[in-house]
Amino acid sequence: MNSWLRVFLVGGVIAYRGLFNWLRPAHYFPTMLGGPLFQILFFAYLGRFANAQSDEFYVVGNAVQISAMAGVFGMAITIGGERWTQTLGPLLATPASRLAIFLGRALPNLLQGVIVSTFGFCVGRLLLDFHPALASVPTLALIVVTTVASCTAFGMVIGAFGLRLRDSFMVANPAYFLMLLFCGVNVPLDVLPDWMSAISRCLPLTHGIAAAREVAGGASLGSVGGLLGTEALIGLAYAVAAYLLLRFFEEESRRRATLDRM
Repeated sequence: MNSWLRVFLVGGVIAYRGLFNWLRPAHYFPTMLGGPLFQILFFAYLGRFANAQSDEFYVVGNAVQISAMAGVFGMAITIGGERWTQTLGPLLATPASRLAIFLGRALPNLLQGVIVSTFGFCVGRLLLDFHPALASVPTLALIVVTTVASCTAFGMVIGAFGLRLRDSFMVANPAYFLMLLFCGVNVPLDVLPDWMSAISRCLPLTHGIAAAREVAGGASLGSVGGLLGTEALIGLAYAVAAYLLLRFFEEESRRRATLDRM
């Protein structure tokens, strides 16, 4: 158990520090905070200009969605980066638990997603017309953590393709931006075509954003329990799928010798 925890915690932290070049403030703030800041402001002011939705609608939707930057891109870089630096082969040659290895690499990205999402809500509170009741903050925090965990599990599925594809960003880039379109971030789900709305209900973020909007509007935790539970179940399903894909692609890479093929 101690060995499992050491691989999970220490291995995850070391991998995070080694794979992400933008941990310096000069790279971190423009990459992880600058982009989300302007995304929230852009859609909020666009909504004002078009008389479409309130600031609260866009702040909540985008503040939750920007966590996908860490969940989707972070996990893609985690797997793809290990392969690019040619450390993935030796890593998978170890007898360490695969669950500990990949969950440990997911945890820093999950925490990063929570930080970015929290920053987005603070931006809305300080710069836009977004003033939720203080009593709603703990519930919003629970929704954000659950949604970010679900999104990180989805990112692990995308990252798993890094064991097979030469560039996992071929999947990560369209996945991230399609979530912006499909998950009701800036467009209400009821105005989307039926087929898009059906797909959105199978994706992370959708139910978490809906729950966060209700809570920001004054709803209680009990009234959004179904949405929150659905978001958690979707995340669990993606986590199981990610683990199975990682093991499958690992076995395939051993058989076909594809890990070192760049």
